[in-house]
Amino acid sequence: MTSEVGTLFSQALPTPVPHRPDYVEIRREWEGQRIDNFLLGRMKGVPRSHLYRVLRRGEVRVNKGRVRPSYRLQEGDLVRIPPLRVAKSVPAERPREPELRRLADAILFEDARIIVINKPSGLAVHGGSGLSYGLIEIMRVLRPKAQELELVHRLDRDTSGCLLLSKRRSALRELHCLMRAKAVSKRYIALLAGTLPEGETTARVPLRKSVLRSGERVVRVDQAEGKPAETLFRPLRKIGTLTLVEAEPVTGRTHQIRVHAAYLGAPVAGDEKYGRDEVNRRLRSAGLKRLFLHASALSFQPGHSDHPVRVAAPLPAELERVISNLDRARAL
Repeated sequence: MTSEVGTLFSQALPTPVPHRPDYVEIRREWEGQRIDNFLLGRMKGVPRSHLYRVLRRGEVRVNKGRVRPSYRLQEGDLVRIPPLRVAKSVPAERPREPELRRLADAILFEDARIIVINKPSGLAVHGGSGLSYGLIEIMRVLRPKAQELELVHRLDRDTSGCLLLSKRRSALRELHCLMRAKAVSKRYIALLAGTLPEGETTARVPLRKSVLRSGERVVRVDQAEGKPAETLFRPLRKIGTLTLVEAEPVTGRTHQIRVHAAYLGAPVAGDEKYGRDEVNRRLRSAGLKRLFLHASALSFQPGHSDHPVRVAAPLPAELERVISNLDRARAL
């Protein structure tokens, strides 16, 4: 495993840059993959920030046109890859044994094509932005024979729960098709700093994502230029002025649940970006030290099996303790 770790984990050192762009025709097994993920997988050692910079500048072209990082490749697309500074592979920090064991123990479901893992809060799904590695890099160490292991979707760093990975390109394409068809059900448990009406509440407002100079992503409601977004909220119980809910995102926009909850006047507890500072300070006294958002269930019907995949991740112990503390204090 040591040699594989040295290959997987590297830091960028300058090397000579080729003078001519490379042209790649997309084969069927690459269809459906995002252009940014395709480039990250192909250009090992290129700093992530540099790759996104050339995408924004339009130096990467698909069929002679500019594309966004979210563009999904189609069979037959011709991708122009500009000369990029590729890094040498040199040994870098590797995950420690406790981290490897923690993720090995967090696998909820696995077959020949997919893995569902119970992602811990505080662990980024991938490395970059000062992080030597994230969940996907650790999983590639744990599953060295799965050469095509990829994230199917993402969870915010502070969000815990069910995260889906594909072990084959064909599985990645299939799952992306299911997600676009809204055939993958995701359920979350969240504690909201506010109250919602009884029954189901639908937040159906468009969202627009912006990236600040620092690289931080910020999402806002934008009726004019936002992308359609829809989330269903179902109250489970009230705890004083707080509400424990099940949230079901119908679409899959960045920070969708968090922004929609804030739009409804009941932001997710512990949310430092979209939440209420005074409520978060009070909740810290109840032991809340993270975002109270947990991907509790995931279900879909895979094409390779007659049986649906249904996976559940129990609420983490630290969030259960927060609820118990709030109950004992008779809420806030």
